[in-house]
Amino acid sequence: MATPHGIIQTPQLVVVGTQGTVKSLTPKDLEEIGVGIVMGNTYHLHLRPGEDIVEKFGGLGKFMGWGGPTMTDSGGFQVFSLGVALEHGVGKFLKENDETLAKPRLNKITEEGVTFQSHLDGSKHKLTPESSISIQEKLGADLIVGFDDLESPKHSYEETKKSLALTNRWLLRSLQAHKRKDQLFYGVTHGGKFKDLRIESAKFVDKNFPAIALGGAHQSKKNMYDVIDWTVQNSDPLKPKHMLGVGEIDDIFNIIERGIDTFDCVIPTRLGRTGFVFVQPPEGNVLNRFRIDIQKSKWANSKLPLDKNCSCSVCQNFTRGYLNHLFRARELLAYRLATYHNLYFMVSLIKKIRSSILEGNFMKIKKNWLIP
Repeated sequence: MATPHGIIQTPQLVVVGTQGTVKSLTPKDLEEIGVGIVMGNTYHLHLRPGEDIVEKFGGLGKFMGWGGPTMTDSGGFQVFSLGVALEHGVGKFLKENDETLAKPRLNKITEEGVTFQSHLDGSKHKLTPESSISIQEKLGADLIVGFDDLESPKHSYEETKKSLALTNRWLLRSLQAHKRKDQLFYGVTHGGKFKDLRIESAKFVDKNFPAIALGGAHQSKKNMYDVIDWTVQNSDPLKPKHMLGVGEIDDIFNIIERGIDTFDCVIPTRLGRTGFVFVQPPEGNVLNRFRIDIQKSKWANSKLPLDKNCSCSVCQNFTRGYLNHLFRARELLAYRLATYHNLYFMVSLIKKIRSSILEGNFMKIKKNWLIP
């Protein structure tokens, strides 16, 4: 994919840099790791420092000192997080949540858009299709996403259909508001778990937008994979397809196999900050989700690298025992080293997958990783 700031090879992980930074890492680190693109968050960057300030610095990339391609979301997921997600006590996957987590919503949705309370200070703000696009144009990302209404995985068919209709109206308003010609515009598909709504959404986005982002909530991983199949089978195979908010190791293989080109996920960085580091097979597997908890006491005396098959600078220079000490002492270096390794691990895996596709060996590498 050609962008004003470079070529994006696919499949590719879009590394999440929510507030104009990939937490604990510098842009130079990202270059060393081989990161191909970074995603900023429209909602968070709007609240601080504000899109006008970012624009004065020349856009998101220059503001954060990153020379490669960038992407921004629409703010739709944050609207979901402040609204129906709180009200229903749910997240992107129904099974990962508990009804006891339900809380009063912090937003109000109307035809015009969404009025919400800032998570920072409780101040009121409004986000509409037009303002979301205006923010993203000022942020200046290479890839941007239309404003959408994210349904709850608990929604009935009629509720999901109503939400999809609102998303479609918002998407058309988003497209009409978009003026920049140097940004690739992604329409977002929705429809919950319902096949006919997902197909309808795929055809709508395919008809009106040059690129397709798969959004919404899912009942399960199987349902998510079905959603990808329904979408890919009912849209132009040449249009870029992005999966929003997905990136477990097993998911990566399965979504790429189904035709996803790019995807974003906080997993490698968030896990790193909480002491979980990725390991390759045979130590890493589907059962342990390809990770170990480096904070466990059994690693205190280990002279092993985080992953003996990893060539990142962390694995070449530091031991599990040292990382265990850093986390137990709550030293800041712990977060940096674990995050660096996890991101390198993920980027390297996707590079191997990309090569396996070109060489016709994708199913072999998938089997080696996912079948114990």
